[in-house]
Amino acid sequence: MASRIGVDIGGTFTDFIMYNERDNSITIDKIPTTPLEPQKAVIEVVKRNLNEQKIKEIDFFLHGTTVGLNALLERKGSKVGMLCTKGFRDVIEIRRGDRDEMYNLFWQPSEPLVPRYLRLELNERMFASGDVHISLNEDEIKKACKYFIKEGVTSIAVCLINSYANNDHEKKIEKLLRKFGFEGYISLSSVVSGEYREYERTTTTVIDSFVKARMSNYLNNLRNELKSLGFKGNFLVTRSGSGSMTFDEAEERPFETIMSGPVAGAEGAGELSRTFKNINMVTADVGGTSFDTCLILDGRPQIQFEGRIVGLPIQSPWVDVRSIGAGGGSIAYLDEGSLLRSGPRSSGAQPGPACYGRGGVEPTTTDAAFYLGMLGEGNLASGLKLKKDLAENALKSVGSKINLSAFEVAKGILKISSANMADAIREITIEQGIDPRELKLLAFGGAGPLMSNLIAKELDIKEIIIPPFSGNFSAWGLLGADLLQMTAQTKILRLSQESLDQCNTILDRLFQDLEDRQKINFKILEKIKEISLDMRWMGQEHTITLKLIDEKNGKITCNVDKIKEMFVNDYEKTFGSKLDTVIEIVSIRASLRVPLPRKTGSGKINEELAISANDKIKCYSFDSDQLEEFQIIQRSQIDKEFSGPAIILESTAVTYVDKNYIVNKDKMDHLIITDTKMKNE
Repeated sequence: MASRIGVDIGGTFTDFIMYNERDNSITIDKIPTTPLEPQKAVIEVVKRNLNEQKIKEIDFFLHGTTVGLNALLERKGSKVGMLCTKGFRDVIEIRRGDRDEMYNLFWQPSEPLVPRYLRLELNERMFASGDVHISLNEDEIKKACKYFIKEGVTSIAVCLINSYANNDHEKKIEKLLRKFGFEGYISLSSVVSGEYREYERTTTTVIDSFVKARMSNYLNNLRNELKSLGFKGNFLVTRSGSGSMTFDEAEERPFETIMSGPVAGAEGAGELSRTFKNINMVTADVGGTSFDTCLILDGRPQIQFEGRIVGLPIQSPWVDVRSIGAGGGSIAYLDEGSLLRSGPRSSGAQPGPACYGRGGVEPTTTDAAFYLGMLGEGNLASGLKLKKDLAENALKSVGSKINLSAFEVAKGILKISSANMADAIREITIEQGIDPRELKLLAFGGAGPLMSNLIAKELDIKEIIIPPFSGNFSAWGLLGADLLQMTAQTKILRLSQESLDQCNTILDRLFQDLEDRQKINFKILEKIKEISLDMRWMGQEHTITLKLIDEKNGKITCNVDKIKEMFVNDYEKTFGSKLDTVIEIVSIRASLRVPLPRKTGSGKINEELAISANDKIKCYSFDSDQLEEFQIIQRSQIDKEFSGPAIILESTAVTYVDKNYIVNKDKMDHLIITDTKMKNE
């Protein structure tokens, strides 16, 4: 048995889903997030859906959280001290000498997380080969430790040059800091990352040190509260690089959870793609605060091996999810030139959009959609009843300044929001040489199905897929997130059989490190070892990552010619050319995947809404640019193909279907919405 709970915390709502394998049933819920104490909403939504006996029957609690991300965004983390090799004190401030915004003369880099007075140098040095050049001085460590304790430092980041090649000095420093009385958290750069690039590795270590205490406290409090409710299963949290990790490992490596929240939807999208025989798709996850999009190719979300948040690089596997401030709660306003804009500022969970009646007075995307009739009668999750007069007042507060009616402002907000979302999708597709017209659009989140027609029209996408439980789809994605661990080691080698032998020696150690990190209590069905190589032409600065598909035993078995052929083909596909020079291996990557017990079915949910199949409403059609009569349909009642215009209701989402679209439901309960105009072209 593998019954499980998934809880995903968003900026506005916290989503809950439970899959009970004993009767193949699904329970879903959505409640407002509690930003100041996010675990409160988690506990509340669990308690109101499960009694003590049902909680005891759950095998897995899977969680997507933004606690680490919020710590960075709000700059509310530990007081960090940094120990580094002499001469490298300012590496996190010098950065790479470039500007994130190339043409902005007034651009300023993010403030370092560690002020200069808390960055101390050590007279030690390790060569890139791993040989010791200058040994550690124990008295320096003792002096630094006393200084940090005096300054109230609660977390120390140890970042020595070339420690990826030999971490003996960093390990010794950790022991000495404990010996001399430091009781706080310690992050070693060689444990955080085994890769070169000093600035990125140092920044990642500092971030790990900065968020460690907050993440640890949050996970411990959540674990204790769930145990007090009777939960006896396994605690897992999603990783930024896809998959999940145990709470224990997340406490030790919190930097791997920074993008835990947005990744859940990408995980679910990958699983759905595989059920459709690996169709390629792009996601449109529209929540209350943000719009997230991810490219799904060959059944998997795309992985990068370095991310960036608040202007800081993180040297860690990272699902390539692009986010912008465009959600249901995004606030519309007039800029300095009196042009209508939408986002990124959001009304959040409190007070929320004006139509919620919780004190919000500024117009949001939700207010605009409701005023146009796109949300039907406005009965949302958690018993929320929207108020049209409040939405109208908010829209008029902007429209009166530019002589536009509330209706015209609402139309403008929806068009601007959908254009912003489409631009984010273009960034992740067209800029990588992929034509979005050849992809399916997978729409989910509380407002994803609502915006799906508009986004698809912007991008000329013919087919939209709305998954089951679409409003809670990110939480559903959590339920299939396999336990996954990744690590890497930089070792620059010319491609040869001898270098592949060296890679296999390194892989033995990397996989053993991953085995040692595992702290799980459930029965393991299998362990899947995956290998990738970062490769380049000699003389180049950057690499491409080559995944070795057929290597099943944790060893590289294919020969040099095969790897060379794969690299050249991948390089030509990416850049349209190739070079006539030596090929180098730069880093060796190892992944250990432990599949969770499979769900035996997709689950069934029974939901009855207070509408009939014949209900109708006047709603704005973007296709005809006028009010039309839309039929209101309960999703569970759809049993045959029909044509728009229509509003499809389910408990936690609303799907807007414009004219010239047809809707089908497949055997797995997915809605397939097709643009008849483009289909016939």
